[in-house]
Amino acid sequence: MTAAANPALSRSALDSAPFRPFWLAQALAREPVRPMPPLQGDTTADVCIIGGGFTGLWTAIQLKQAQPQLDVMIIEKDVCGAGASGRNGGCLLTWSSKFFTLQRLYGEAEACRLVRASEDAVYQIASFCKAHGIEAELRLDGTLYTATNDAQKGVMSPVMQALAERGLSSWAQWDALEVQRHAGSAAHLEGWFSPAAGSVQPGLLVRGLARVARQMGVRIHENTPMQSLVEDFRPQVITAQGRVIAGKVVLAMNAWMASSFAQFSRSIAIVSSDMIITEPREYLLAHTGLDHGTAVMDSRTFVCYYRSTPDGRIMLGKGGNTFAMGGRMLPSFDAPSVYQGQLHKALRRMFPAWHDVPLAASWNGASDRSVTGLPFFGHLHDHPNIVYGFGYSGNGVGPSYMGGQILASLVRGEDNAWTRSGLVKGPLGFFPPEPVRYLGSLVVRDAIRRKEAAEDHGCKPRALDNWLAKFAAAAGKADKG
Repeated sequence: MTAAANPALSRSALDSAPFRPFWLAQALAREPVRPMPPLQGDTTADVCIIGGGFTGLWTAIQLKQAQPQLDVMIIEKDVCGAGASGRNGGCLLTWSSKFFTLQRLYGEAEACRLVRASEDAVYQIASFCKAHGIEAELRLDGTLYTATNDAQKGVMSPVMQALAERGLSSWAQWDALEVQRHAGSAAHLEGWFSPAAGSVQPGLLVRGLARVARQMGVRIHENTPMQSLVEDFRPQVITAQGRVIAGKVVLAMNAWMASSFAQFSRSIAIVSSDMIITEPREYLLAHTGLDHGTAVMDSRTFVCYYRSTPDGRIMLGKGGNTFAMGGRMLPSFDAPSVYQGQLHKALRRMFPAWHDVPLAASWNGASDRSVTGLPFFGHLHDHPNIVYGFGYSGNGVGPSYMGGQILASLVRGEDNAWTRSGLVKGPLGFFPPEPVRYLGSLVVRDAIRRKEAAEDHGCKPRALDNWLAKFAAAAGKADKG
């Protein structure tokens, strides 16, 4: 709706309205005007969750499923889904490609359990949406991990062999023609397909989860940023206009944790993932062969990914672009992507038939990259009643369901596979202090760009660029053996 179409909406109101990424804007436009009010005054809760994204909502929902009488509250600084949950690529993925990292960090048995749990999470999310009427455009059409140059060929083979040897593999290797036909592009040289994945409209999913949580009795207060946390036995969450005295507090703030708590300042690196989406062309999508919900990713360090939408669009994104110094949330993370031109060029190169199709939007968002490329959980300052979890490293749509299982188990004080997991030991590694981390990130990023550009042109990268690129391996999409 434009200002001209709605005279009551002034230009100043439009200018002051917050930027909303495509998925979230689409989801909010479909909702009735029924805001979740800010917190006013003092209150109590059995559990107060800070953050209304996937992790916070799944935690609340799983707590209410286990104990319907539990008084659970969520406070969210903006609207539910305004962070990564409403602005990611919508690729619903597992941890199977991270098997070697899981094995190295947590041991053989736990690595196998986590791979199985990550695949189960995909189906649990789909079942939950069906059971609760969440129309999130969720399509379990699998995922394709591909090679788009000769250097990427064979990269996936070691981890796929390891999965097969342990009876964990849901993957099948496809030849170039089969991959190109299903992925809609001649850019692919080989690929591995798994049906245990898919795609979803993340804005619709996160807003749907918020609706269901409220129906379960979860109190949600939007536009309520936490100003401070008092670490008493019964923690106190202080906001601008109120206070929550809680039995337990869950910190589900993801990328905001680094700037909010000094102990996590070196636990994650904040880096953008940038996306574009086209105007709908259903006939062209069918002609391209992308009229399905498969999520497609190449084997770059900073992965290039794409998928279609049910209304005939292509979304394409790429990670590892804008790095933030000191864990700060940059204004550019909440704006159209400054890499829109490069992404559009990549889309037209991959899909020549879409050359003249205009873009509907571009956006980006902050990703909380951990040293291991996996999230971590624990008790804040060993406080028995304050727990946290974050660090999804660009793959949170599916794994956040497991995050909810972990945090709900910690809140309930259970002794189970989740609370005994190595995932709950806090961060397993730290980035260098600033400004070394920031400057090093830029040096490594640019080396990766030069390396992959050389490989795209069939050239041998410089030895220095190869060496520098290894420093980013932990945050890559897939293990490389």
